[in-house]
Amino acid sequence: MNRCPSLVSSLLSIALAALVVPASLFVPTLASAQLLDPSATQNEAANGGRTFPPGTLRGSFMVVNSPEIQLDGQPERLSPGARIRSAERMLVMPAAITGQKLLVNYTRDAAGLVREVWILTPDEASAKRASADRPWLNFWPFVADSGPRDDGKTPFDQLK
Repeated sequence: MNRCPSLVSSLLSIALAALVVPASLFVPTLASAQLLDPSATQNEAANGGRTFPPGTLRGSFMVVNSPEIQLDGQPERLSPGARIRSAERMLVMPAAITGQKLLVNYTRDAAGLVREVWILTPDEASAKRASADRPWLNFWPFVADSGPRDDGKTPFDQLK
């Protein structure tokens, strides 16, 4: 068994590498597919703040008793594994901010639970959000305030 590569196999591997490297320059990279659309950037980044995902909503946030929260005075819930980030870009445990009213940007998961929360700096809070007046997911009943909400105390005969 010959353990040393022959001259032919060495030249073949060099020729193959010479063909593969230029061909890979024409293939788009996966990282280029992950770039955000420039029109989707938000005003906070223009003012020196963080860049938030498209469709991020803004509201008044207070942890009542984790995972129970209030968003704009309405009772809501944090999703399992929800992340709360401080203005200093560090993770915050819900128990550390219980009872504090904070201005935040937040996103929801597919079930409508609050998934990510960013506590805003004063500069970020002063920037106007594109989605603050109209929710991005306004077709979901737990986001839009377009109709009556059942508070659990409505008699059965008065439900839709």
